Amino acid sequence: MSFPSIDTPAVLIDLDIAEANINRYQAYCDDHKLHLRPHIKTHKLPMLAKRQLEAGAVGICCQKVSEAEAMISDGGIEDVLITYNILGSEKLARLRALSDRVRLSVVADSKTTVDGLSDTFTDAPNPLTVLVECDTGGARCGVMSPDQAADLAAHIDAKPGLAFGGLMTHPSIGQETSVQNWLTTAVDMITATGLQVQTISIGSSPNMWRTHDVPIATEYRIGTYIYNDRSLVAHGVCTEDDCALTVLATVVSVPNDSRAIIDAGSKVLTSDLLGLQGHGKVSGRPDITISGLAEEHGILTADSINLTVGDRLRIIPNHACVVTNMMDEVQLIRGDTALGPHPVAARGKVW
Repeated sequence: MSFPSIDTPAVLIDLDIAEANINRYQAYCDDHKLHLRPHIKTHKLPMLAKRQLEAGAVGICCQKVSEAEAMISDGGIEDVLITYNILGSEKLARLRALSDRVRLSVVADSKTTVDGLSDTFTDAPNPLTVLVECDTGGARCGVMSPDQAADLAAHIDAKPGLAFGGLMTHPSIGQETSVQNWLTTAVDMITATGLQVQTISIGSSPNMWRTHDVPIATEYRIGTYIYNDRSLVAHGVCTEDDCALTVLATVVSVPNDSRAIIDAGSKVLTSDLLGLQGHGKVSGRPDITISGLAEEHGILTADSINLTVGDRLRIIPNHACVVTNMMDEVQLIRGDTALGPHPVAARGKVW
């Protein structure tokens, strides 16, 4: 399946595999009475977000305001959670405009962020729902303790234009018990003040099949599951056959018997290693290591490279989400049938 009609380097999306991944994880969430809110940072395609919603998702998750704007531009998506501290007058003005178009909620982990949201939504017809972002061990953003979560929840509740909506966390891998305990303590402290915690949103693709071990959660945010990638294969949550996104590359040089160069460098393949050796896996050639990347060149090494100029290779990247953001368009396929290019609507949306 070298797809000679597709020029390289190209990102291929097998819709048969992506749709199977959507359906499989939606069934898991349904079985465990858990709302599913897919994070669209992985695919950045409104057509796939709508497919996720059709399967039963309650809404989508975005990371930035501009990402959400791109995703809802052609309609059909009505519920958006933005999981990023939003600061700055221009971003806040765009957030306010976005709230007129969809059912919107956001997160915050500081009173500064909350105050900016309140100033922007004071005269809004409907209050903006704000969740407290919590650091339950992931060491990213988030308040550091349950009592800080309770304090910020009270601050949100007291601010005009806002409504306290619950808690959100990006948990560390394999720490389900500690996450459950942290969130339970926070909920107890918050409800003791008279507030309700309607939503407890957690999410992480490597933890996807252990979500039921955090029973306090009401909602799961997950992104990479739709495509999967080499890092998730390494975590044991999927197989290579479950990887819907691959990079199609051409061998452009074979300097010697142990080295070859492909036309997919750092502009296409991610530099993320995520604890793995090499920058992806060449399908059907486990002996080859993608040992280095320049902007336009990928360096392949092996004891015996056994490649010739013009050969085409399929590569499973370490991290699918970053690869998607490199391309203006992806090539849609179903098995060995090419369907054509499709624009990546939310590419490069960093505001």
